[in-house]
Amino acid sequence: MKIYLDHSATTPVDEKVLKAMNPYFSEKFGNATSIHMFGQAASVAVQNARENTALFLSCDPKEVVFTSGATEANNIAILGLVRALETKRGLGKIHIITSTIEHPAVLECFQFLERNNDNVEVDYIPVDKEGVVDLDKLEKKIKENTVLISVMYVNNETGAVQPLEKISEIIEKTKEKRAQENSKFPLYFHTDAVQAANFFSCNVKNLKVDLLSLSGHKVYGPKGIGVLFVKEKTLLMAVQFGGHQERGLRSGTLNVPGIVGMGEALLLAKGQRKENFEKVSKLRDLLIEEVKKNIPKSVLNGDQKNISPSHANISFEGAEGEAVLLDLDFEGIAVSTGSACASGSLKPSHVLLAMGIPSKEAHSAIRFTLDKENTKEEIELVVKKLSAVVSRIRKMAPEIAKK
Repeated sequence: MKIYLDHSATTPVDEKVLKAMNPYFSEKFGNATSIHMFGQAASVAVQNARENTALFLSCDPKEVVFTSGATEANNIAILGLVRALETKRGLGKIHIITSTIEHPAVLECFQFLERNNDNVEVDYIPVDKEGVVDLDKLEKKIKENTVLISVMYVNNETGAVQPLEKISEIIEKTKEKRAQENSKFPLYFHTDAVQAANFFSCNVKNLKVDLLSLSGHKVYGPKGIGVLFVKEKTLLMAVQFGGHQERGLRSGTLNVPGIVGMGEALLLAKGQRKENFEKVSKLRDLLIEEVKKNIPKSVLNGDQKNISPSHANISFEGAEGEAVLLDLDFEGIAVSTGSACASGSLKPSHVLLAMGIPSKEAHSAIRFTLDKENTKEEIELVVKKLSAVVSRIRKMAPEIAKK
């Protein structure tokens, strides 16, 4: 029996999504920018997917930009905004802010700018012990030349939900003050919403964001497709050049099957959100409860009341996370030790370290991420197997387990 509990890394393609995509691999293979009938059939499919995506985001279809994934969407949002402000506004030195727990696709953009652009100053906002951004410190870090704040919606490792609406209130207050002072500096808000799309509203009007990134393969869609919401009048420039697709913001032949799949996946996610939230929350709570009951010295990393329904990041004292992962894999159970993008790294999670968790405990963390297809029986079997695995590993290092 195989049990998959790594949905934060990727989700299987939904059968309805695959069915919607299939014709565009062969039967309707046209290039969406071609003006003949083959191209127009593809173009209509892209437009329909754009409208489905806009419905999911509660935005105008013209504000939807299709990308190769959330990594590219994040890069366009951050690097494209800074480039546009430098090129079109000539603001001089600017200041940008992000958090210490962002996905590498965001963090490394900020680090790149910090290293390579003398006109850009960067601040990284800390989080509390539950992995939530410190709002007071965020507000205090905003300067007169701050032009971008990027904070993720749901953390990919712990599932901690970030207070986006409170952050947007701080940003709106800053904008009002700048308007009164006739400031030349705009202020934009970006969020990586990849891990939020299945369970939380991504209504951009309510969130009051200017830029929002999504990924197809985290919402039961295909890999290799993503979305960047770009609010009207947001200053942005492309970071790659060529065919002028997507209003010149993302050149390259449109991935028609992927785009169709993305639109269908988001339509399904919107319709199933409430039902999935309730079902998966119960399974996650069962997992946490059974782990605490059956495996001593296990600690949930994060606040159970403020994490995504799918996430449970748990440290097992005296048991190396990689060893637990490999033993569970041998038992037919798939989990992870952190971000899928960093799975080849032996370094402890930067997210857990940012929460103040010691390196040794961070190394013993396992990320369980559930979905709508998991069952109570699977969870009970996982805990049974997990208990035996952790016990076996601890016996190999008894001096650690006894502390």
